[in-house]
Amino acid sequence: MANQQLPRCGPVAHFLGRVWVKLFGWKIEGKAPPIAKCVFIAAPHTSNWDMPHMLGVSWDLGIKVAWMGKKQIFRWPFEGFMKALGGIPVDRSAKHRMVDKVADLFNESDAMYLVVPVSGTRSRTEYWKSGFYHIARAANVPILCSYLDYTKGTTGIDLVLEPTGDIVADMDKLREFYAPFEGRFPELQSRIRLREEDDLEAEKKTAEEAG
Repeated sequence: MANQQLPRCGPVAHFLGRVWVKLFGWKIEGKAPPIAKCVFIAAPHTSNWDMPHMLGVSWDLGIKVAWMGKKQIFRWPFEGFMKALGGIPVDRSAKHRMVDKVADLFNESDAMYLVVPVSGTRSRTEYWKSGFYHIARAANVPILCSYLDYTKGTTGIDLVLEPTGDIVADMDKLREFYAPFEGRFPELQSRIRLREEDDLEAEKKTAEEAG
């Protein structure tokens, strides 16, 4: 995918990002990839500090990221500030059409790095939320993988995954990529697995027993 309109942050955000990264001593590995649109995921997520660190690193790399938040937090007097940080208000009461709505946002944008939570919480869960995967498929954009490794003090962007529709194979690549990294609280790291993988295993087992 050609690097035509990589979403760039402004000079103020870039400066703040450089200051933030230097202040907290992060070592950035990799750089902004030559793609204009992607679903942007970051893991492991175990601390409230992960979001500001992710924003700081993104700005240091010159990337303007977008993120979705419930529309209630975009009310005056915070609306302008939230949107300046890349926020996009969404109506979470319409969850059944969320994937299609986000795919429409991609189609309407020339460039967008959309941050989609994968664990959905900083506490340990048995499954990642699958929205990031289905949004990428529906919008026909790659999944860009970033990380915060608190043990080594490193952060960066490395894997660009083109989702194939083979959920298990694609998730195997994500499991391999994120295996070396530890969050601020490793005991809170979520298992890297989708519920759909369990469903597929159950269907396969049923078919084998029936056959």
